[in-house]
Amino acid sequence: MPIIKPVRGNQPQIPEDCYIAENATIVGEVSIGKACSVWFNAVIRGDVHFIKIGNKVNIQDGAVIHATYQKSPTTIGNNVSIGHNAIVHGCTIKDNVLIGMGSIIMDDCIIESNSIIAAGAVLTKNTTVESGSIYAGVPAKKVKDISKELIFGEIDRIANNYVEYSSWFKS
Repeated sequence: MPIIKPVRGNQPQIPEDCYIAENATIVGEVSIGKACSVWFNAVIRGDVHFIKIGNKVNIQDGAVIHATYQKSPTTIGNNVSIGHNAIVHGCTIKDNVLIGMGSIIMDDCIIESNSIIAAGAVLTKNTTVESGSIYAGVPAKKVKDISKELIFGEIDRIANNYVEYSSWFKS
């Protein structure tokens, strides 16, 4: 049974069509959209500020979503994949974004739509990722523009796959 609990009077809001793994943790002021999945050992901690997650978002195994007390909430758009063991902290991620495995997104970063953050990348505080680009490295920098094939091939493919994968666990 996942840990889903209120903090300071704020109860997580999770639609019934979402899949939440048995050992995921979701606490506090968290709102999750439709067709989302939160996978094994993922933590979404809305204890110090709100976390708003759009539709068709998958938060993969071991990922941590948090915010900064009274300063930086976390907002995640629609059709977003947060890779295994990624850390997303006090930032804004717009629609159609892929956050690679093990990447770190720090406070007050803005990731514009149709972007990819490479596995292991570290976005330092206040970084803005322009729409249609790929960022990689430590600290992360733009490495190239995204082709339409990557937007609809990788970003959409992964988000759609996770909707299917979650259906396997709901029966």
